[in-house]
Amino acid sequence: MNTVLPLVHLVDDDDAVRQGLALLLSTVGMQVRTYADPEQFLRAFDPAQAGIILLDVRMPGGSGMGLLDRLGAMNISQPVIILTGHGTVDLCRRAFKAGATEFLEKPVDDEVLIDTLQRALTEHLLNKGRKEAERTARERYLRLSAREREVLELLVAGMTNREIGHALDLSPRTVEVHRAHLVEKLETETLAQLIRQYAPLVDAPHELQ
Repeated sequence: MNTVLPLVHLVDDDDAVRQGLALLLSTVGMQVRTYADPEQFLRAFDPAQAGIILLDVRMPGGSGMGLLDRLGAMNISQPVIILTGHGTVDLCRRAFKAGATEFLEKPVDDEVLIDTLQRALTEHLLNKGRKEAERTARERYLRLSAREREVLELLVAGMTNREIGHALDLSPRTVEVHRAHLVEKLETETLAQLIRQYAPLVDAPHELQ
């Protein structure tokens, strides 16, 4: 079980801002790691770890917008919140176009900042969990033989063992054996669970590629 807590990556060249925000966010249980510039952040950043990035725009050693573009090129899944004291309509538009999740201006209200981070982090964790579940389902589905996939397709269509046997020219007993094998390989406990997890793959086999 992965027990690593999600991180708030705070990238800001202002030492007082880093300390103040890190203290604020720690009071609501967030784990915060701070960076004085984009390069320092990139050296420590782990794209695989759950987290969120809170990013200033104007910094020495590379702008926040430049970092946002680089993160976009890396196709990261972590949401990026822009926090700047120099917000303009054009900058806001560029940030969203580059993939920012939210755009906040300094000084930011504490509750607004915390709510924004918590909402973005919650959505990120839900998406991350959903993608991991989909990847696991695809891996298990690929364990099935061609015949087991045919049986699964007809099960998902609502057929009984007898109807499946008639459709595939198999005895009901043989269908039962295939059904038991596929349930074991797919690691499901109920028919409802089987349909919920694997009907999307049966309906869209191109997603396996």
